[in-house]
Amino acid sequence: MADPIYSFIIFVIGVIISSIIIYIVTKLFGEKEGIKTAIMTALIGAIVYSIAHFLLGSGFWAAIAGGFVWLLALKALYSIGWIKSFVIAFIVWIAATITGILLPTAPGPL
Repeated sequence: MADPIYSFIIFVIGVIISSIIIYIVTKLFGEKEGIKTAIMTALIGAIVYSIAHFLLGSGFWAAIAGGFVWLLALKALYSIGWIKSFVIAFIVWIAATITGILLPTAPGPL
């Protein structure tokens, strides 16, 4: 069983990194909302994915359900359309994947 403190720290680090990525990508698309909206979007995304993962397991349907609800949150929080929210989500996903690959292998005290 995972240590709850370690899990919480990893969760917080993930939300911080996701918030920064969301903030940068939405700014590139001309959105006016600030870092607070990016943090809320990242939190909602993490919570929604956790619930979908818990209910549906780690598979295709969990990813689809979690992704759809996160698109709804992105669309609502930023007051944007479906296509723009999908494009932003796709770019955030690419940036988060690249960050996830590079960050654990970065030199340093990690």
